[in-house]
Amino acid sequence: MLHFERWKIWSIVGICLLGALFALPNLFTREQVATWPSFVPHTRVNLGLDLRGGVYLLYEANIDDLKTGLLKSLREDARARLRTAKIGYTAIGASPEGVRVRLLKPEDGDRALVDLRKMISSVGASTFATGAPDLEIRRDTDGSLLLTPTEASIRARIVNGMNAAIETIRKRVDALGTTEPSIQRQGIDRIVIQVPGFDKPEQLIDVIGKTAKLAFHEVDRSKSVEEALASGPPVGSELFDYVEDGRGKILLKSVPVVDGADLVDAQQSFDQQTNEAVVSFKFNTAGAVKFGKFTTEHLKEPFAIVLDGQAISAPVIQSAITQGQGQISGNYTPNSANALAIQLRSGALPFELSIKEQRTVGASLGADSIRAGTVAALIGTAAVAAFMMFAYGLFGFFSVMALCINVVLLFAAMSILGQTLTLPGIAGVVLTVGMAVDSNVLIYERMREELRAGKSAIMAIEQGFSRALVTVIDSHITTLVAGIIMFWLGTGPIRGFAVALTIGIALSIFTAFTVTRLFVVFWLKRQKQVKTVDVPV
Repeated sequence: MLHFERWKIWSIVGICLLGALFALPNLFTREQVATWPSFVPHTRVNLGLDLRGGVYLLYEANIDDLKTGLLKSLREDARARLRTAKIGYTAIGASPEGVRVRLLKPEDGDRALVDLRKMISSVGASTFATGAPDLEIRRDTDGSLLLTPTEASIRARIVNGMNAAIETIRKRVDALGTTEPSIQRQGIDRIVIQVPGFDKPEQLIDVIGKTAKLAFHEVDRSKSVEEALASGPPVGSELFDYVEDGRGKILLKSVPVVDGADLVDAQQSFDQQTNEAVVSFKFNTAGAVKFGKFTTEHLKEPFAIVLDGQAISAPVIQSAITQGQGQISGNYTPNSANALAIQLRSGALPFELSIKEQRTVGASLGADSIRAGTVAALIGTAAVAAFMMFAYGLFGFFSVMALCINVVLLFAAMSILGQTLTLPGIAGVVLTVGMAVDSNVLIYERMREELRAGKSAIMAIEQGFSRALVTVIDSHITTLVAGIIMFWLGTGPIRGFAVALTIGIALSIFTAFTVTRLFVVFWLKRQKQVKTVDVPV
């Protein structure tokens, strides 16, 4: 237990030196670190919102939007399949219970049922599980067919939608030039956004809040808007709100000619003729082909630009647009045009988000938190160091040295992992200091017991480390499990505390039984040279 091979000594020293190297950037400003050579670590511990100041937003997703989109997709898929199979129908409508299909000929029911059941696929399938069906299709008592998404399908849709929303929000926030944003899912339908160092909540809300679903629709001229309002729109068409020039509604084909999925770029620019702010956009190859084909076949006819379910413009096609480029004009300022360009560039949100909580933390308050947390940590560490050296003398000093190495390695690990340090995280660091010292207390008290039992000094040291190991690991594992559970179930500050505590607990075992023991071994060798060994505990 007290013997260290040379490679072990160099391994321990190497780990400590690497830890110091990775923790070093935290002692300098970001600008200073940026000037360092590339081979030197540059990563630093990110400061959380409560330490740096910034914006906190809590959004709630409109899950009903997602379910409505799922039913619309099912309706269009069912319509396309029935047309391909040449099965006539009188109506296909979406309602909260599902998509109901009414056939023109009841005798086509069996054939339609077989064909529509080809739409069923499985969700949650893996190597060890077959998955559950995503759709239930049955014939109702009145002869109609009902297509109902299963709970498994809806859950999978919600999970995928939330993941897509988080990625879209991240792209939008990153486009504002912010650093180290924290975007996390909370519960089933909520998203927490924390942007440290950002002091413009209105700009953030404006960029994040809109779904930015862009689509280009053909105008349906088979009926007037008044007729559609009176008797309903034709099959395959819908009435949209029309915001241009204060007009109320416009009748458009339901299926867009091109949608935002084919958009590859959007930038704020200025119209060369009017000098007003506009948004210039560009389609990918597939979108350019579809848009070029449509504009070629519909010259001198209007088409509508639909953004978030509202028709914002309905220009007449003057010439074929085959280059896949265009612009969206309106009453935009340069800032609002830039915000819309960011939204379109980052992709559409799968559902509407409503803000539930907004909080701004000032930079001065964050600085006060850092100062208070630092003072608390220093006072706690100083008190622990004073107690250890008073109670255990030279061995207490060894513990304090190992404790400093523990803190350095903790910040190195957090820097490497890119963790965010919060005020509760500082509390976790302080608690880690206490837990690390607790390991040494157990070791030293075991040594005292062995000395009282009449063991020699070297044997007492040997037994102190070996017999205290089980007790230390047992006590640390219970704390480690608690930290893991807090990280798993907690959010925000709770996670920050759990991360600091968990990493610190794991490192404390390393420092207590390797670093402290190495100091003791070096001391023992020195004592043997002077032919006296007196354990200072």
